[in-house]
Amino acid sequence: MTTRIFARAALVGAGALALLGPLTAGTAAASSAGGQGTARVMAAPYAVVPYETVNVRSGPARAFPTVGTVPAGQPRGAYCWERGETVRDYGITNNVWVKLAEGYVSAVYLKGDEYGDLPASASC
Repeated sequence: MTTRIFARAALVGAGALALLGPLTAGTAAASSAGGQGTARVMAAPYAVVPYETVNVRSGPARAFPTVGTVPAGQPRGAYCWERGETVRDYGITNNVWVKLAEGYVSAVYLKGDEYGDLPASASC
């Protein structure tokens, strides 16, 4: 009787792995094929979403080099915010820059409040 229980448990475990395998492979493929936003959001404590494509910079000012972009509507993981160069655009003035895994983005271009919906206590 215990042999049947072990055999049944082994089959259930193998079935679960068979189901997880394609999901894991699909997730990895999506991450490497431009869906990197999802993986990066999961690794960070907060998520931000730009309402337009935004430049990512190596520091909290436009004088820092651009290290990439985040497409409009694509969530990104965020760690904290800090004050930097004041940015004025679309009638909004703000000096808050949000730290992503890739670099910094101005909160002016993020959905939400003045901190890109990060808590006010999440300063770097």
